[in-house]
Amino acid sequence: MPDAEHRFVDRSSDNPPHLVIRGDWVLEHYAELRQLVGRLRTEQSATAEADLSQIGRLDTAGGQLLTELLGSERIQALTDEGAGLPEERRVLLRRIADSLQSEHEPQPHHGAVFELLGNIGKGTLAFYDRVQTLLGFVGLTLAGLAASLLRPSTWRLTSVVAQIEQIALNAVGIVALLTFMVGAVIAFLGATVLADFGATIYTVDLIAFSFLREFAVLLTAILMAGRTASAFTAQIGSMKANEEIDAIRTLGLNPLQILVIPRVIAMIISLPILTFIGMLSGLLGGAVVCSLALDISPTMFLSILQQNVAVQHFYLGMAKAPLFAFLIAIIGCMEGFKVSGSAESVGEHTTSSVVQSIFVVILMDALAALFFMEMDW
Repeated sequence: MPDAEHRFVDRSSDNPPHLVIRGDWVLEHYAELRQLVGRLRTEQSATAEADLSQIGRLDTAGGQLLTELLGSERIQALTDEGAGLPEERRVLLRRIADSLQSEHEPQPHHGAVFELLGNIGKGTLAFYDRVQTLLGFVGLTLAGLAASLLRPSTWRLTSVVAQIEQIALNAVGIVALLTFMVGAVIAFLGATVLADFGATIYTVDLIAFSFLREFAVLLTAILMAGRTASAFTAQIGSMKANEEIDAIRTLGLNPLQILVIPRVIAMIISLPILTFIGMLSGLLGGAVVCSLALDISPTMFLSILQQNVAVQHFYLGMAKAPLFAFLIAIIGCMEGFKVSGSAESVGEHTTSSVVQSIFVVILMDALAALFFMEMDW
């Protein structure tokens, strides 16, 4: 019985050397082939002329041993040339050579500074992609809204009303309670600071300006970002994970018209209502503290409010509510459509929608405050 070398490899003494690979290079003969490759693997093996056309059976284990014998670069060259191999064997050997070559490639080591700069660059590109995606989704939604306005038959009033109930009516209690407590806290703080100057009467103005212009709409928007944007993402994300959105498209329907636009319209209607409730509740919390701690009666509170606070502050606060509502609904729905097919993805994008919504709301509120200040409003 011939030894392993004669069964699998025939070496010639030509210059350059020539190897004829024959036999079955499969897992069944792995032990013999491993010993053979260990004896034959020299510096000349990777540069030798090799003939692979006489190979019998070949599997992944045999392909790995061939790659170790001839070298990744030589295997890639032979598969590119053909070497008398069928296409499936060429693909197998090429993939094995690529994987082994990538494993042995030294990983570049950079210093901490370069790593920091690389992370900053990746973060910048990711932020640019998010902004680009958000602007594109905003454009699609605006186009869908415009198309819906021109075609009343596409209006989904039932969906809008159901969403308003979930967004607005079910959130009245938490919004009123939160703004009432914040109004009381601001009244306490204002009274503590202004008492040193003998100007506690201006606590009423502090409460009115802060809630009419900023706190009512900002606190309500942050609550909606945590409560409603996450719900939008979870609902749409679960539908996508369950392939319900694909079923909607299969029926010839537009998911944007069915899932996004009713939520956006409901949010635009609900947030101003909740903002108005937050204003009233915040003023009520401040009035209670003024009545109990500062001896400012409710009648005096309302009188000072009417004399010193112009109605334009109410308008400026309410004007920001539809913008915040639109952005919160858009981000919540957009993250829902980004969900892949796993429950983990639903959780990740739900968290992302809350963070993005709160960030965008605070950013837009800061820009609006600067704009109003420059306009002397």
